[in-house]
Amino acid sequence: MLHVNRIGCWMAWLVAGCLLLAGDAMAQRMEGDRAGAQGLYEAEVRVHSQRENERRGALGRALAQVLGKLSGDRTVVERPGVSAELRRAEGYVEHFDYRQDEGTSASGAPTFHTTLVVRFDEEAVDGMAAALGLPVWPAPRPRPVLWLAIDDGRGPRLVTLNQNNAVRPVLDRARERGYGLGLPRGSAAEQAATGAIWRGDHAAVARLSARYAPPMQLLGKLYRHEGGWKADWTFVDNGRVLSQWSSQDARPQATMAGGADGAADALVKRYARAPETGPAGSYRMTFTGIDSSDDFIRLAGYLQGMSVVQRITPVRATAEGLEVELELLTGLPGFRSLADEQVLAEVDMLLDTGTPIYRLVR
Repeated sequence: MLHVNRIGCWMAWLVAGCLLLAGDAMAQRMEGDRAGAQGLYEAEVRVHSQRENERRGALGRALAQVLGKLSGDRTVVERPGVSAELRRAEGYVEHFDYRQDEGTSASGAPTFHTTLVVRFDEEAVDGMAAALGLPVWPAPRPRPVLWLAIDDGRGPRLVTLNQNNAVRPVLDRARERGYGLGLPRGSAAEQAATGAIWRGDHAAVARLSARYAPPMQLLGKLYRHEGGWKADWTFVDNGRVLSQWSSQDARPQATMAGGADGAADALVKRYARAPETGPAGSYRMTFTGIDSSDDFIRLAGYLQGMSVVQRITPVRATAEGLEVELELLTGLPGFRSLADEQVLAEVDMLLDTGTPIYRLVR
């Protein structure tokens, strides 16, 4: 966790040019993840208390984090069906715990925060993502090298491994998007590459970056602009420019974070794939075990709560059972994946029409 005194250090470095030297041990730790929930199926959410009602809402936010990392899509919660699954986040939890974090306020007084740490069931989340047709960015994820030069008015300088806390906003944002960023170690030759970064010579930087794996580079130059900060970014994958963009904000932290977002968007566009689920549309199904109005209400309520079901239209009662037309988000595979066998059991299929038959379990 960043304390206020650390934030002040890196701000001073940006403004006055004082580098925060962390020491070799801390620099080496940058190669790995920081302590905390860093896996694709893990998330951390700050809460006010450990009460059950607050935990329910926090679990939904935690699952949203996981789906964001899994898909790489920063707007994944806006996709059809996702909000319904977030309300059922508790059913996907494998384990949760609480952690107490200590910090320092602006006045120097100690502060304490409670964080909910959640690990979700990998198989269950994967099944839900597939049922909803969410794109999946496969693991293992790449770890591009961040070649960032910063000019605070004294000329551009390269950020190296020893200054990792100075660029913590971009490193943390990358982790939020489901991947990691590395930093160059800062050899003399790498320090000399600052000019190449500033003029956008990505080929020269790629040659220097050949010692690191994978052959991906995020090049950025951060500078003062119109009373705030601006950064120009180029993302290179194996010598090919995938994307170029700029980020701008009054705060250097937000400006830096824009680099991680742009790189994630480029990686997702190239590598994320939507699962084979089946076409959306109307599907006929027959349900048995509907012997009363209470059974029908129970069935209708369950179907309405399924995130893949968009609309329910009863068609007719037959000798086999109640025939219903369902408007499905991702076809029969998605429905089968999310149907709870303790509520609906698939028992047969009509050979002449291919209509699946489900029994309402009592």
